[in-house]
Amino acid sequence: MALPVRQQVTYWGAAAAAFLAILWFLGPILLPFVVGGAIAYMLDPIADRLQRLGLPRVAATALITLVAVLGLLLVIAFVIPTLIHQATSLVRAAPTYFEALREWLTMRFPSLVEDGSLVRTGLSDLGELLRARGGELAQQLVAGVFGVVNALVFIVVVPVVAFYLLLDWDNMVARIDDLLPRDHVDTIRRLAREVDATLASFVRGQGTVCLILGTFYSVALMTVGLQFGLVVGAVAGLITFIPYVGALVGGALAIGLALFQFWGEWTSIGLVAAIFVSGQFLEGNILTPKLVGESVGLHPVWLLLALSAFGAIYGFVGMLVAVPVSAALGVVTRFLVGEYKASLLYRGRHPEAEAPPPTLTDPRSDPRDAAE
Repeated sequence: MALPVRQQVTYWGAAAAAFLAILWFLGPILLPFVVGGAIAYMLDPIADRLQRLGLPRVAATALITLVAVLGLLLVIAFVIPTLIHQATSLVRAAPTYFEALREWLTMRFPSLVEDGSLVRTGLSDLGELLRARGGELAQQLVAGVFGVVNALVFIVVVPVVAFYLLLDWDNMVARIDDLLPRDHVDTIRRLAREVDATLASFVRGQGTVCLILGTFYSVALMTVGLQFGLVVGAVAGLITFIPYVGALVGGALAIGLALFQFWGEWTSIGLVAAIFVSGQFLEGNILTPKLVGESVGLHPVWLLLALSAFGAIYGFVGMLVAVPVSAALGVVTRFLVGEYKASLLYRGRHPEAEAPPPTLTDPRSDPRDAAE
């Protein structure tokens, strides 16, 4: 006999509270395990495919781990130092760019930047702020990047955790399935499949789209000679999960920098603009249909809310768990809405509420066909 609903809600609520409390107290310690688990989740389909091709699970896991570690070492050795250097240089050069913008506006539109005008005051205040805080921001940026990309965590701990989780992934899923309450096992399995489909769509699919577009923007912008092309491409790729925002922000930043660097060289400026137009075409017509598909993803506003809330409460670890937690909450919310619409609370006892909905006919069809 199943437990009463009130007791079940109490037990599951206590389990959720315990999970949040553990995340609160052990957040910094859990970081390598959360990152390793995320990596194992993303790489599990590749391991399954290698198994279907005939490789044992151990060999497939070892091969994937070796390739991933080599790729990570290459990124740390060649990409991250350049990215940090360009980011700090851009922050330090920002006051110079704003001063040049103010001079250009003074020459072209003197009425907008006359003494006491709102535009002139705003630009002056922003320039002073960047000049005063630019160095501090650059130092914080470098410290933050090095704090996240810690050599010990990402070179030793995370690969080891990811290796063992990837090796035993199917067994862990089976053990968790064995612990599910038998009265609700079918419902929980269905919800878990929907959560997995959402995560596969967003984390694997949209994450791959962000990586490809970030690489494309960075390489293309550096090829045309844009001074901070790697930073602009990384920023544009990172926020590509928000529709159109990545291209708009990255394009505006890149074109603005190109106007200062290539003023008068309209071909170079046009190439920078064409890069982001090509990126949008590539994303909308090739990458997103192929990698993300039609599966249900996370709404950008819901995702930003989850990232902001979990990041503010739990820090970097909270931002990592925000995506799976928000995906699970979204699936559970849709399930509860469906249960509510099927209940008497929504339908009531009115006869019309229980009647099937009317069949919609094609207005182009002949009414006599319907009568027949």
